[in-house]
Amino acid sequence: MPSVVASITVEDTPNDGGGAVTVRWEVSADELSGGVNRYVLYRSTSQDGAFEEVGDATSNATTFIDGSTEDGVSYYYKIVPLPKSMIGQPTPPAWVDAARTAGPVSSSAQWFDWRRINVLVGVLILCVFIIYYINQAKAGKKLFIRKIAGLEAVDEAVGRATEMGKKIYYIPGTQDMDNVQTIAGVTILGRVAELAAQYETYLQVPVSRSLVLVTAREIVKEAYSKAGRPDAFQEDQVHYLTDDQFGYAAGIDGMVVREKPATIFFMGAFYAESLILAETGNSIGAIQIAGTGMPSQLPFFVAACDYTLIGEELFAASAYLSREPKLLGSLKGQDMGKALILIAIIVGLLLETFGIWNFSRLFSVIQ
Repeated sequence: MPSVVASITVEDTPNDGGGAVTVRWEVSADELSGGVNRYVLYRSTSQDGAFEEVGDATSNATTFIDGSTEDGVSYYYKIVPLPKSMIGQPTPPAWVDAARTAGPVSSSAQWFDWRRINVLVGVLILCVFIIYYINQAKAGKKLFIRKIAGLEAVDEAVGRATEMGKKIYYIPGTQDMDNVQTIAGVTILGRVAELAAQYETYLQVPVSRSLVLVTAREIVKEAYSKAGRPDAFQEDQVHYLTDDQFGYAAGIDGMVVREKPATIFFMGAFYAESLILAETGNSIGAIQIAGTGMPSQLPFFVAACDYTLIGEELFAASAYLSREPKLLGSLKGQDMGKALILIAIIVGLLLETFGIWNFSRLFSVIQ
């Protein structure tokens, strides 16, 4: 039998959800001479009870995490070093009896994972920014938000349709109201509908989902009322086509080719039908403004449309257009958080490059 390990320490595994005990030991004196091939760990619920094998570790290892414990139960541990000649053979009971015993120890869940304190600090800083700018917006302070070309062109697009005496088509995507892109799309629809009502331009909204139909119809109706033109609203302006993806695209393409609208909006979640829709609108010479959070569809919209809201610009549109204090403050607070991250990257790059300080450890991530 190789020499027993010099010492064993056991403790509840820190920063976890419970159910784990960490066992540490000093290697056997025979390990340097090659007399130890592995360490076998044994566990019991009493110091004099029967010990059962719970795992093993290779030579040179000094730590083992037993992830099969029950919270609140006291455990005792033993570590038996085994030579290479014992591979595949059971450990002699006398060797287990001769091993040192450590314990008692019990596992428990911790309230906080202190390794994630950097995440907590980041969230608190972001919350402070958001709350501060929401209060600033409520107080009437004018917050600067960078211009988004696609949204700045909304007035121009609606005005063009008015001058030409043609329709405006608004396509809110192919997904239901549980998709955040659809929600952002129908939010922008409210602004477009209000402009259409003011300019007395016919707005048509074909949808592919029943819930989107109900929501979009209410938003358009409210926008017409807000513009002082409730009598101009018609129920069939917002109408249902089909749930089928390509059936929906084919239906819209047919209407676009026949009626030749002056302006087309694509705002929401799109998939393979995006290029079909955008190319058809481009072929009739319509001014097209698109917005989606689907990275795979953005190249098609960029190529075929006049303006494209890329990614988060679609979600920022509701705050940009409505100027509602809570939305505007949240957007400004998030922008400040991004600016802070950018500054941290630049500072960290300089500190790490010149070997001044290991700045990256503040942003360590748990695997």
